[in-house]
Amino acid sequence: MLTIYGRSTGRSNSLCDGISRRNFLKVGGMALGGLSLPQTLRAESLAETGSSHKAIINIYLPGGPSHIDLWDPKPNAPKEIRGEFNPIATNVPGIEICELFPRMASMMDKFIPVRSISDADGRHDAYQCMTGRRFGSQKPPGGWPSAGAWVSSLQGQLNQAVPANVALMYKTGNRTWGEPGTGGFRGTSHSPFNMVGNKARSSADNMVLQGITLDRLQDRRILRQSLDQFRRNVDSSGMMANMDVYEQQAMGILTDSKLAHALDLSREDPKIVARYGQSIEKFQRDGAPKMIENFCIARRLVEAGARFVSLNYSRWDWHGGDGMNFPRSREEFPLLDQGLSALITDLHERGLDQDVSVVVWGEFGRTPKINARSSRDHWPRVSCAMLAGGGMQTGQVVGATNRSGEYAEKRPVKFQEVFATLYHTVGLDLNGTRVFDLNGVPRYLVDKGIEPIHEII
Repeated sequence: MLTIYGRSTGRSNSLCDGISRRNFLKVGGMALGGLSLPQTLRAESLAETGSSHKAIINIYLPGGPSHIDLWDPKPNAPKEIRGEFNPIATNVPGIEICELFPRMASMMDKFIPVRSISDADGRHDAYQCMTGRRFGSQKPPGGWPSAGAWVSSLQGQLNQAVPANVALMYKTGNRTWGEPGTGGFRGTSHSPFNMVGNKARSSADNMVLQGITLDRLQDRRILRQSLDQFRRNVDSSGMMANMDVYEQQAMGILTDSKLAHALDLSREDPKIVARYGQSIEKFQRDGAPKMIENFCIARRLVEAGARFVSLNYSRWDWHGGDGMNFPRSREEFPLLDQGLSALITDLHERGLDQDVSVVVWGEFGRTPKINARSSRDHWPRVSCAMLAGGGMQTGQVVGATNRSGEYAEKRPVKFQEVFATLYHTVGLDLNGTRVFDLNGVPRYLVDKGIEPIHEII
């Protein structure tokens, strides 16, 4: 990640507050693969650039949420399968979801429940939700790019102040729940630019501006003061005149108001922020914190120029010993209901619903049969997702599971089909886009034969 240190030990080549020139533009860690930011921008200049600003927000629920308890209720199944919750009608006749999602139910015409994702790896890992690929599939040299890396490399940055591929992915105790993917063979310049840090909030892993970590996004006033002071220091140093164009672009990312403003919710209408609900900064065991306000920040990052935003939210692995499924659902579902409905309402009110696509999902589903601890175990055979925006044909369900929610009975969907749909919404040509990996082998956005979900585009 990007690090801006505070006062140094007094090297001569430093800014007015003691920040050394070497540390001033340091980029390390997972976010950009160890390249300096100027090097990254030099590589970025070789990428194609796009003119329209379509975007994708990818919301990952670490741990595998229950498809039955979320958005695929089974009221006619035996009690040991249907669980404790009742379905409620939505504003779309024939579509029912869990009673703990009343806000989403009232605006289901703006959503698409996908109930039949059927090719999960079964790993506790964000990999499929970030790339669409199965973890064990044969990888090209350098690895598969994340979805955001594909978008970044094919469409480029909208402006130099905001990276095209941005992440709000907290490093988690279970490491694989906090990994937003990489640039793969498309290069580290397109790896996610991660704006939040790890569980310990170590300055080695977080973006730090004079001691202020950006994952402490609740402290807007101090963050804003730190950014303002940093820009004043840069302006007074005269350092910009001695930088090449790529170093100046790197400095632009740090000092331009677009990125800082996008992260600063104090600049948002308080009534809008209140729609999303109150974030809880505490990490959920080995998962992510309940930073529901990051849904709003994701929208603000898109408005600032990001093309792809990934985030992880809370922890959804509830076997019984890890937390009882139904009590935890009563805690988690209402906040998710509030945050998602606020995000989609925002997009529609701002006229962004045709341009910004949203996907919400986890790595797999949960067993239809409730276990002895009144919870549900891992179930890779089927899982669900929720789509919205992007000009998609909303207000309909894609796919169906059987009476007990055991398997896809109608229209099985693959992770790559969801990504093919999302790529389509941002204007990428699945058939016409061919790039070469590090061995010169032609590669495509998705595997041969994979197409967008035709029902919704």
